[in-house]
Amino acid sequence: MGADLQFEKPILELRNKIIELKNYTKETNIDLSAEINQLEERLSKLETEVYSDMGSWDRVQVARHPERPTTLDYIPLLFTDFMELHGDRRFGDDAAIVGGIARYKGMPVTVIGHQRGKDTKENLARNFGMPHPEGYRKALRLMDQANKFKRPIITFIDTKGAYPGKAAEERGQSEAIARNLFEMASYEVPIICIVIGEGGSGGALGISVGNRILMLENSTYSVISPESGAVILWKDATLAKKAAEAMHITSPELLKLGIIDEVIEEVKGGAHHNATQQAIMIDTMLDRHLKELLTMDGPSLREDRYQQLRKIGKYTEN
Repeated sequence: MGADLQFEKPILELRNKIIELKNYTKETNIDLSAEINQLEERLSKLETEVYSDMGSWDRVQVARHPERPTTLDYIPLLFTDFMELHGDRRFGDDAAIVGGIARYKGMPVTVIGHQRGKDTKENLARNFGMPHPEGYRKALRLMDQANKFKRPIITFIDTKGAYPGKAAEERGQSEAIARNLFEMASYEVPIICIVIGEGGSGGALGISVGNRILMLENSTYSVISPESGAVILWKDATLAKKAAEAMHITSPELLKLGIIDEVIEEVKGGAHHNATQQAIMIDTMLDRHLKELLTMDGPSLREDRYQQLRKIGKYTEN
């Protein structure tokens, strides 16, 4: 992979040692198969130990991995006949949000998601996956269309947050997000939201009012980034690891809190190791939840979405 994660270093060192031995065997014709098999067994055990005991900060690092699959990586693996649609019909097109019409197992659906880049050039073009107001208004235009033509809506969440710059505020960033929340709550079609990377703040919420909220195992979903949270709590961004643990932003923790509906298991080591296999795992859960929601009529879907929000949090009296 192009970026090594700190907690994976023992695994990477062992992998490199195995590669060296295999290359040495090819060069010298010396049989080292027994030693290589032993190391491969150790590697398998080590991977199981490391990946089954990941902390909150480890999951944050995986969620931010530069090679982690994005919305546009998953679309061709999950859907057919995707046609991307552009523009909000008010200001312009925002490349930080992609969306359009596709078919899911033959059924017309509307697909919308945050889109970050894989390198510096693409990240600049897509504003690092942080949408401007026109991005949310584009998403709203597509969702309104989906509701009109009774198409299920599937969204992919992967953003640090909505863009906080002056131009975005001048064009009504907060109003655009608030409008999406209001309208999504009223739609009478199934809405399934899948957090595939970082789900940050209102930027994530702007396309995540759904009947079902699903998260990839190593994704995060929070009101603020660990770094910013650490600055607010302790006036020190270097305490981001401590903040990540205190904020309960990982999928297992959010499932326990009832904020999300289900966790989608990831391939060993994270989705960036095998996007195709990860798409299969997403597909299995997406198919099941969509079939359940398609049995409900419009008013029932709207009520279901309302109850999904109402169940978050608990009220207790002293």
